[in-house]
Amino acid sequence: MLEIARRTAIGALLLLIMPLAVWISGWQWQPGASGLWLRALFWMTETVTSPWGILTSTILCGWFLWCLRFRARPAIFLLVIMIAAILTGQYTKSFIKQQVQEPRPYVLWLEQTHGVSEQDFYALKHKERGKTVTGLLENDTELPPWLKKHWAFETGFAFPSGHTMFAASWALLGVGLLWPRRHIKTVVLLMVWASAVMGSRMLLGMHWPRDLVVATLISWLLVTLACWLAQRVCGPLTIPPQEQREIAQREDDAPQ
Repeated sequence: MLEIARRTAIGALLLLIMPLAVWISGWQWQPGASGLWLRALFWMTETVTSPWGILTSTILCGWFLWCLRFRARPAIFLLVIMIAAILTGQYTKSFIKQQVQEPRPYVLWLEQTHGVSEQDFYALKHKERGKTVTGLLENDTELPPWLKKHWAFETGFAFPSGHTMFAASWALLGVGLLWPRRHIKTVVLLMVWASAVMGSRMLLGMHWPRDLVVATLISWLLVTLACWLAQRVCGPLTIPPQEQREIAQREDDAPQ
């Protein structure tokens, strides 16, 4: 358990570097940024946004099972554990959002520039909030249409970040489950993807840095427990002796 916690803690600390640096710097989001790089970050966000997040989870579940190559019964248990960790994070996020009710950055910007009270906005039902955002920004030529549409779709509260919790959980599952099997490229790609999703949430006006920090910490707790359960139920996460010999043989046969 301690080894798993140490490994996932290192991964969580790496994910926290960016939001903590932004938080400490005092950076404040303002609309106006545009270009292909922002659109690329939007597509990072879309890999988590419904319904694409389901496809992302399906692909990652299949990839994790292939990488770990457990027998049928342990593989089923592993699948249940991974899905449970992701869903628990999302339900936890929804519960906290309703308790804290922190407005999104773009909602406060709408209050300052379009005179819409933040309290009145969140008093509306979800569909009505979306219609309100669409109506207010209908004649705004500076904001890209895709961003307006995204704001109209994402009208919930900010704290904590559900997108961050989703992406960070998968990245930390990679650290906890795949790093011992030396699937280093997969772990690195997951960490880069999670960091890009986290950055996109701030630059798109959806979240404050603290939303990302708390979401990452919650993900770390859930994933550490999930990896411990996986090790207890499915078997050791380290490389089996036979596979270790195969790796050593490949390394010996590799050209120098």
